[in-house]
Amino acid sequence: MIDKLFRFVQDDLASFGDLDAGDDLLLDVQTITDAMMTTAQKVAELGIRFALNLLVCWILVHCFYYKKSRRRDYYFTFMVFSSAMLTLLYIMGNVEVGVGLTLGLFAIFGVIRYRTETVPIREMTYLFVIIALAAANGLAPIYEVVDVSTAPHYAINWGNVGVMVLVNLLVVALVAVLESEKLVAHTATKLVLYDNIALIVPEKREELKADLEKRLGFTIENLEIGHVDFLKDSAFIKVYYHLPKGESNSVNMITRAKDYVE
Repeated sequence: MIDKLFRFVQDDLASFGDLDAGDDLLLDVQTITDAMMTTAQKVAELGIRFALNLLVCWILVHCFYYKKSRRRDYYFTFMVFSSAMLTLLYIMGNVEVGVGLTLGLFAIFGVIRYRTETVPIREMTYLFVIIALAAANGLAPIYEVVDVSTAPHYAINWGNVGVMVLVNLLVVALVAVLESEKLVAHTATKLVLYDNIALIVPEKREELKADLEKRLGFTIENLEIGHVDFLKDSAFIKVYYHLPKGESNSVNMITRAKDYVE
């Protein structure tokens, strides 16, 4: 019985060795791993990623963010930060570093805060958006191995490129809709140091509102009374109003000259 089984195994091994090397049922693993991207392909891949990311970031920053805020410092920060993040993730993807290190660096850049000032919520939101787009544009697959059984080589997968472009367009469209003044009225806030604290009591709310409207020159939708200094007869009041179309309120919450950044 053992001899029959041994002869059966020998016959199978012999027949396996007689198979044609070009048989479609067999895959040469060594041949698959021999496929490498050329220098021209690497340059083209980096160019596609960098150009797409730079274009989308410029649209978001220039057409939506800067149009309302007029903050040139954040304009520079967003553009450079996006390009640097894309380059970093692209290189990390090529050298096959661990996923933990990649996520760790992403988290470090994601929660970054500047020592000179607290990043406002709108600026932080745009920062997260450009980081997410840089990660998608830097890590999304563009090339794939083709002709595996004959002459394996890398070629652009235009379907993957189309999906990557679509992701960027969807983000731009979402920001455009949310930034549209037709969707929701742009309510702005202003911090006022008020000198007539006799009007801050609840029963004189309407008088306070009328006095502020006369001094500020616009209609107040709502107001909040903050810190009150009875020694100096002053109080901080936060007023809410509708911002006219085309205007910005990037410095309305600044109360000290050194906080202003041009």
